[in-house]
Amino acid sequence: MSDHSNGDTEAYSAAIRRRFKRSLNLSMLVVVALCAVFFAQPLLATLTPFALVPHETQGLLGVLTAPLLHGSFEHLASNAFSILVLGTLAGTLYPSALLRALPLLWLGSGLGTWFIATGGQHIGASGVGHGLMFFLATVGLIRRDRPAIAAMLIAMFFFGGMLLSILPQQPGISWEYHLSGAVVGILSGLLWARRDAGPPKPRY
Repeated sequence: MSDHSNGDTEAYSAAIRRRFKRSLNLSMLVVVALCAVFFAQPLLATLTPFALVPHETQGLLGVLTAPLLHGSFEHLASNAFSILVLGTLAGTLYPSALLRALPLLWLGSGLGTWFIATGGQHIGASGVGHGLMFFLATVGLIRRDRPAIAAMLIAMFFFGGMLLSILPQQPGISWEYHLSGAVVGILSGLLWARRDAGPPKPRY
């Protein structure tokens, strides 16, 4: 392997370390924001105006606000952990793609739920979390370089259960949010899988 190739590899590794620190800090900031909103929720008389209510015009506000709200601390902890891990992974390897994907994940998972759900009030960031997991899986399958495969395997190890949670299971769990997030996550991966440069190829 040439010295030039070694230099490219070292530069890529240094960039990955910088991106990891930045992505971890930003993901932690999102988690702090979710926690702050959760502990402020008791100040509201009701969450209904900010929840996503399917097929109702006033329920469209929830497309923007519902991912910030959570029904219990366990609900918050589950979504916060997925966003911390998956957001850090995606931001480390695919910062440019993630910047484009996040608005689609946030809005697309909400709009999809608004269209396909049959009732109830939907809250929580699980649509975004599912979107990130399926985004990482899709990009990993398309790129198939070592970092992409590693990120996909880490995502599947921690959150492989999301593959089943896109189907109706427990009452009170918004599988519609999960399914919509998965669909837009796959779409985002297909659109922007090659947006960010991968590791340098060895040259001999």
